[in-house]
Amino acid sequence: MQKYNKRHIVNDQFYLNYSNLQRMAFVNLDGKLLEDAQPVLNAGNRSFRYGYGLVETMLLRDGAISLREYHWQRLWRGLEQLKFVLPKHFTPRMLEEEVLRTARKNGLEQLSRIRLQVFPGNGGLYDGDSFQPAFVIEALPLQEQVTRLNENGLVLGIAEGLEKSPDQNANLKSAGGLIYAMAAQQAREQKWNDALVCNTRQHIIETSIANLFWIKNDRIYTPPLSEGCVAGVMRAWIIERAAAKGVTITEKPLPVPELMDADEVFLTNAIRGIKWVKSVENTLFTGSATQRFSAIIF
Repeated sequence: MQKYNKRHIVNDQFYLNYSNLQRMAFVNLDGKLLEDAQPVLNAGNRSFRYGYGLVETMLLRDGAISLREYHWQRLWRGLEQLKFVLPKHFTPRMLEEEVLRTARKNGLEQLSRIRLQVFPGNGGLYDGDSFQPAFVIEALPLQEQVTRLNENGLVLGIAEGLEKSPDQNANLKSAGGLIYAMAAQQAREQKWNDALVCNTRQHIIETSIANLFWIKNDRIYTPPLSEGCVAGVMRAWIIERAAAKGVTITEKPLPVPELMDADEVFLTNAIRGIKWVKSVENTLFTGSATQRFSAIIF
């Protein structure tokens, strides 16, 4: 490892820069395509009130959802865990058709970022009117370079004052993302590309938008789900894909000193794929092993 003392420079390849792209024209609310400026939720919405709900962010390329089975499996596990009551028509096939219809309406079938949020009916904590799911689908423009392995490594820091509890809901990609919003705010203020998030055991588990892997002596590691990280779709695919290619990925907790002693660090995300990390705070990493691993996996 090396020390890094220069001013951190944000790598624009990592973030989705919507300000320079044409914004979507329509959103999909329960199968109805509405202009994006039109309100779609009311004040009684329980996702708005309590963060009650689930989110899937998916890569749509050439009219097909990447890693679709992984997304639907994760979503359905979460719906069961959150006690949603699913009507017969609410199926992965129905949602996929609505995703494609939304993308077509916005002219974004070739490449886009899809955000699907599923939430229950309106009401309070004890008097909600329904646990049947409603949904909102957004199709957002995406730059091709965001999906590729980055040429310039990412600059990260460790979020301060934030600890995620590794409880039974920790692995969900839920609508309640306050800890990630605050971590991202710190990253913006510090001019990092992203911020690392710790759990209540003071172990690093993920970043504000990605799962985390590290390499030491040519061995690859990642925090286990029991540490409280989101059960990432790309994380799951990479672990399975690596095993099929004869590469073992070991799951183990990650104390901060062990991260700083790593040879390389990389992040994974369903939209961005693999991104190698140049530095965490004052420690520099290389990216050559990550590049070789990415070539094997993809």
